[in-house]
Amino acid sequence: MTRKNFIQVTCVLISIWIISSCGNSKRTENSLTEGCIEYNASVVDETHPMAGLAPGSATVKFKDNKFLIEMSTMGIFNTTFISNPSKRTLSQMVKFMDIKNACIQTATDLSTDNDDYALKFEETKETKKIAGYKCKKLKATMVKDPSVTFDVYYTDELGLDSINNLGPYKSVKGMLMEYRLKKLGLEMSFTATAVKKEEISDDVFEIPAYYKIVTRPEMEKLFEDIQK
Repeated sequence: MTRKNFIQVTCVLISIWIISSCGNSKRTENSLTEGCIEYNASVVDETHPMAGLAPGSATVKFKDNKFLIEMSTMGIFNTTFISNPSKRTLSQMVKFMDIKNACIQTATDLSTDNDDYALKFEETKETKKIAGYKCKKLKATMVKDPSVTFDVYYTDELGLDSINNLGPYKSVKGMLMEYRLKKLGLEMSFTATAVKKEEISDDVFEIPAYYKIVTRPEMEKLFEDIQK
């Protein structure tokens, strides 16, 4: 695979985090407002030329209204995303070799990606257990290509109901436990495998001091330079 394809797959990870921005909601005995969720990740089309470079997992950490996702591609390109729902910002951190850059994006910055993967949802009465949580089923349809449909499962048992307000799943009032997302032609599927009650330090949701804060154009140029 070329370096350009490698970077394109990493960009797919960026789109994953468009879905993340936490809020408060329904409480049950099984509810958590602080903890960790592990997801399995897989490529929808395994014949895709970049399928071999796709990540196999993602780790989510959440506490009250804060939310973070950590992912790694082949152990050498690491990405972390931090959502701040009160400020409606998404911080993207990239660590690659000696490069440690961070970019803070607004909801406006993310609107183009959302439009490219716009979804229409149909509620159903079906449910199933995922990672020990009762999840409700939605039928998702691509707005730009109605022939493409897939199932989405979410739970409202985690004490959260507005985790998705920065992305294409913004109308879904709960934690996404099984869903798809597509970026740069590569569509991936994510399924939660474990939810753990865990104390999360507030420092986790801060950009480390050793990261260089860059603008969005500067971050985009970084990706362009790496592809050369």
